[in-house]
Amino acid sequence: MKNIEKFERRLIARKEELEQRLQEIEHDLDQPVTNDIEDRATEREDDEVMESMGNAGLVEIAAIDAALARIEAGTFGDCVECGKPITQERLEILPTATKCKYCM
Repeated sequence: MKNIEKFERRLIARKEELEQRLQEIEHDLDQPVTNDIEDRATEREDDEVMESMGNAGLVEIAAIDAALARIEAGTFGDCVECGKPITQERLEILPTATKCKYCM
């Protein structure tokens, strides 16, 4: 597999970006609520959206950690189902890919 270092840098940068975003979400969710009932309803909806974004971020971080573990183990770019190489093009689009196009 070529360019493993490039993928590792991309994965680490994306993880750092997500962790920063999660901190911002946590900060926003910790803000006190207003006394106005209508504003509170809007804030509750906003909080639900932010929580959903946070959960999606946590899922992506877990996928990144798994990809980084595969890099460390020397199995990055190998399909977890059949063991054949995942195409470079697929990894460029989705560096956390675990399966080749045939096993998806």
